[in-house]
Amino acid sequence: MKEKEAPETEFDAKRLLIIDDEDNMRHMLTMLLCKSGYEIDTAGNGQEGLEKLSDDTPYDFILCDIKMPKMDGMEFLEAAGDKLQGSTIIMMSAYGNIDTAIEAMKRGAYDYISKPFKSDEVLLALRKAEERERLKRENLRLKKRIRNIEDSYRFGNMIARSKSMQAVFHLSEKVAQYTTTVLITGESGTGKELVARGIHFSSDRARNPLIAVNCGGIPDNLLESEFFGHKKGAFTGADKSHKGLFEEAEGGTIFLDEVGELPASLQVKLLRVLQESEVRPVGDSKTRIVDVRVIAATAKNLETEVAEGRFRQDLYYRLNVLIIKLPPLRDRREDIALLSRHFINRFNELLGKETKGITPEAMALLLEHNWPGNVRELENVIERAMVLADGPMLSQESFPFEVTSPAGGAETAVEPDSDGYSLKDAQKALEKKMITRALIKTGGNRTQATRLLKISHPSLLSKIKAYGISE
Repeated sequence: MKEKEAPETEFDAKRLLIIDDEDNMRHMLTMLLCKSGYEIDTAGNGQEGLEKLSDDTPYDFILCDIKMPKMDGMEFLEAAGDKLQGSTIIMMSAYGNIDTAIEAMKRGAYDYISKPFKSDEVLLALRKAEERERLKRENLRLKKRIRNIEDSYRFGNMIARSKSMQAVFHLSEKVAQYTTTVLITGESGTGKELVARGIHFSSDRARNPLIAVNCGGIPDNLLESEFFGHKKGAFTGADKSHKGLFEEAEGGTIFLDEVGELPASLQVKLLRVLQESEVRPVGDSKTRIVDVRVIAATAKNLETEVAEGRFRQDLYYRLNVLIIKLPPLRDRREDIALLSRHFINRFNELLGKETKGITPEAMALLLEHNWPGNVRELENVIERAMVLADGPMLSQESFPFEVTSPAGGAETAVEPDSDGYSLKDAQKALEKKMITRALIKTGGNRTQATRLLKISHPSLLSKIKAYGISE
């Protein structure tokens, strides 16, 4: 059972340290603040105050005079350093000015009050400080809750809440515990390499190398040497021996991106690595045993490639021990808002921006876009919008692309399925379209969808069933 946080009350005693060289001032403040529920300690100068500080039980508040013998207030702030973390410091002085106040705050003070002061001024300063601390704690709690929510939707560096992606995360976490060869399929931009990295860094091989190679990005005549290495003198230009990518990945993982681009000659040699766990460098007569896990990815349909003779069937079966299929973003629109928030947070840090979010109208635009470039396209669109945006919110004007329908075509007028002119058929087609759009916009939340559509909840459920709308 989850442990509940203890509620905070106004009656919780706050520890407060008064540092002042005047006996009368210490006595007056002690009497005043004890009545207000504070636990009071006192010190006659900064040195005594320093001795009373403890890392284990920090004071909630410190009232510190600036002008004192032995060690003044500014020297106390400097000497206390990290011991003041968790404490709110309010400085006091009869000799101060605005420059003194600014300097004190630079050194860690929260507020500054001038002597002589009324008792109400001290209490007001402490109440302000308490409110500030309450807001800080609340902010930290909210951040922790958001982090916990996001963590429940995470795998490696990926984030998603849709059922289809949660299934991908669950399968990937299971697969990570074994050395089984994995084939990841999906359209370009769906995050295949991120899944591969998540599997590697969730496995026992995480401390060993992860070598990622784009099989379509290396010239054919260099592929064998890059993959398996070569001996010195094996070919013109081989002036020294070279260790291949499989040996570089020893004890770890090699990620073969776009494995469907491999030429037939290398497919045979890759098959041997998968079967025998050994490689032979170019120009060498001896093979070398390697301990490498293989994760492959492709945007191609390898079954079609096999049927048309472009990919070896035996290699396909070796790679296809366990397959992970990544759905396109258009099929999991409920992830768009979460991903957008994730990218905004990231680009706020990278770009030094303070973007707060996306307006509802702009989010509706994102939800209706077809996303042919998938998550990578969304990431690029958010970055571009934040670079160009002047205000704290990303509006419709921040996203200057054409809206496309889930089917992939441009937004068109609604037409009935039949060839006739039936108003009933047209009404049904329009209702189905509007209900679908409302569900997409609300991330499948039926209650919110009923508000958008201005119909009752039972009516919505009836129409969803009647029109066969999938959520």
